[in-house]
Amino acid sequence: MEKIIINNHSEFEQYVGKEIGTSDYLKITQEQINLFADATLDHQWIHTDVKRAETESPYKKTISHGYLNLSVVPHLWEQIIEVRNSKLTINYGIEKLRFGHAVLSGDEVRIKVKLKSIIKLRSTSKTEVDVKMEIKGVQKSAFDATVVFLYHFE
Repeated sequence: MEKIIINNHSEFEQYVGKEIGTSDYLKITQEQINLFADATLDHQWIHTDVKRAETESPYKKTISHGYLNLSVVPHLWEQIIEVRNSKLTINYGIEKLRFGHAVLSGDEVRIKVKLKSIIKLRSTSKTEVDVKMEIKGVQKSAFDATVVFLYHFE
């Protein structure tokens, strides 16, 4: 898939209500999960103890932190869209976030996005992007959310 190129606010507006695209799949590894646990101090066994998860977890594997899944959204978003002429991009917020299905260690995830809205606040464009994280081979999504980005166009 070819990236969508956005140069300014009015070009962004053309995509309101439309599906913008789908990222490539990204494999979530146990190493990533462990590093995220170290960074966030969340070492709950369902994430980090592979042996225990094999016997005690209903998934029989460790699972990714929900917030790890969320934290890869900017990386996956940049596979779909290239916003030019923005001096600064801010992750502004997340609305209506619901985790639907656990992401197991070794699962591959991708995002499917639709531009819900965009408003101009002086030189800043506030975008609301509906994001669905899909898990390869799983019908239920890992999460659904509206992610809000601020773009400061030159």
